[in-house]
Amino acid sequence: MVEMTETAAILHNATPSSLVLLDEIGRGTATFDGLSIAWAVAEYLHDSADHAAKTLFATHYHELTELAERLPGAQNYQITATEREGQVVFLHRLERGRASKSYGIEVARLAGMPPAALTRAREVLERLERYELDVFAEEEAVAESQRAVAASAGSSAVEEQSLSKAASRAARRRIAAQSSLFDLANQKVVDELRSSDVEKLSDAEAKAMLWDLRKKLL
Repeated sequence: MVEMTETAAILHNATPSSLVLLDEIGRGTATFDGLSIAWAVAEYLHDSADHAAKTLFATHYHELTELAERLPGAQNYQITATEREGQVVFLHRLERGRASKSYGIEVARLAGMPPAALTRAREVLERLERYELDVFAEEEAVAESQRAVAASAGSSAVEEQSLSKAASRAARRRIAAQSSLFDLANQKVVDELRSSDVEKLSDAEAKAMLWDLRKKLL
């Protein structure tokens, strides 16, 4: 509510002479709610003749980068980083273009997160990325054909195509996360079963273990 109250004040009071700094608008609510709000705020500050202002909008919603493809006054910039010998190096340099990846796990490592938690985070990330690529590999071909159709149509078709692409990417990420995390949780049950010395379990102990494992399945 505090974030939305401040955002509403900005949208009502900004003028073409204002400087607006927005940081992670919409991240405090559900994925689609937050993305929708962030998208609408960016469009409003770009399109409104009375409230259009020089705006810096920092966000982790990669879908918002689609706006730069159709709003003439919008541009994507990234703070650059690189990897050297398995370590992330922050270059502290602003460059044109959208970020190709994030370094959240490396930041967690720099913050002192325990190695076991970092290892697990990397396993989860790898599964999420692999699932997303495997299940939705054909989407880019479909998107390419949509871009070709939109290019030959009017601005409304381009806008609809941008929204469709952003929604598809957000939905893909959410589905991948849900499915992959279910798989990861169930894989831990399988690993626990494999590591059990069933030969040494009594009938009662075996039954109790099966009940416990079944409760852990998703």
